[in-house]
Amino acid sequence: MSEIKKLIERLCPDGVEYKKLGELGTFYGGLTGKSKKDFGNGNAKFITYMNVYSNPALDLSVTDTVQIAEGEKQNKVQYKDILFTGSSETPEESGMTSVVTKEIQEDFYLNSFCFGLRLFNSELFNADFLKHYFRSHEARKAIARTASGVTRFNVSKAKLANFEIPVPPIEVQSKIVEILDNFTELEAELEAELKAELEARRKQYEYYRNQLLTFDKVGGARFDVKWMKLGEIGMIKSGKNKNRSVEGIYPIYGSTGIIAFSDSFVYDKKQMLIARVGANAGFVHIADGKYDVSDNTLIFDIKRDFNFSYIYYLLTEMHLNKFAKGGGQPLITANVIKKQKVPIPPLSEQERIVSILDRFEALTTDLQSGLPAEIEARRKQYEYYREKLLTFKRKTA
Repeated sequence: MSEIKKLIERLCPDGVEYKKLGELGTFYGGLTGKSKKDFGNGNAKFITYMNVYSNPALDLSVTDTVQIAEGEKQNKVQYKDILFTGSSETPEESGMTSVVTKEIQEDFYLNSFCFGLRLFNSELFNADFLKHYFRSHEARKAIARTASGVTRFNVSKAKLANFEIPVPPIEVQSKIVEILDNFTELEAELEAELKAELEARRKQYEYYRNQLLTFDKVGGARFDVKWMKLGEIGMIKSGKNKNRSVEGIYPIYGSTGIIAFSDSFVYDKKQMLIARVGANAGFVHIADGKYDVSDNTLIFDIKRDFNFSYIYYLLTEMHLNKFAKGGGQPLITANVIKKQKVPIPPLSEQERIVSILDRFEALTTDLQSGLPAEIEARRKQYEYYREKLLTFKRKTA
């Protein structure tokens, strides 16, 4: 920290200049005019929505491809481009960024649900500085304020163009990157060690879950197993709530949990929820009590003839995300899920399986609960220094 302070005192004693994104670069869109048949066995690399959403530094080791015709006018992604997701279920998750921090040796194209910012003068920035800055609390709050909507929140490029970011000297940027990268590397090492232990336990749990939930379709079990479509086991429909208010006494569930609140509720029962769209499409979780459900989430209302937890474990084992479609933002539909056939043994066997899996899950959860605590401590340390290092005195005219 003392080195940074000395650098700033020497190189920018009067403060750091802030510039609007619209002054620093120009926005460009993702792919246009593409259909499903263009994705898969393509001739160029394709950057998915999830890649941008999940990675502060863009993951270039991708296998997704898209077909690009000779002479076709599409925007290629370049080194130091800042990529943004266009929309999400909440303002806070809209406009997630990923920076191209490495030189690109081949053609990469961006999905249509994202857009990029191309810098006029890339020499102004260290790419890794941008990687850290755009995931800082200050930047995330500012970007969230540019999003508006009801069902989905979309980032306004016009508002985003007015977002001001600091432009410290390159020497200062590089020293900040050195410090913050060291924190993230140490966190990654710790996380890898702890996750290896957790993964061993999880694999054991998943092995037994797979064994207990695998039945021979042609028979051979000591009891009768029916193969039924999920649509026969319960009703699958989409939630309808479009409210994103932070006020209210009843929770509104979205793709992965509570996303808003309301003064009224629609449901007062235990139900399974399935993320319908976006990076978490296919994720299964449970809602209970009095609540409502977002229109971006599917509701699976199980009939009383079945053990609720057994069906939950089945859906988890099925990895529903594999049914999500879309070259850009993944989407999973109720009709696709309804058609999937699953094994249904007698209720007594369902209960036996659940009792075993509940114990395994409890053991895994106990281990997992300790994992985030250690990683979170290291992450908070990184975030503390990130916010401290990325907060600059503004230079006045």
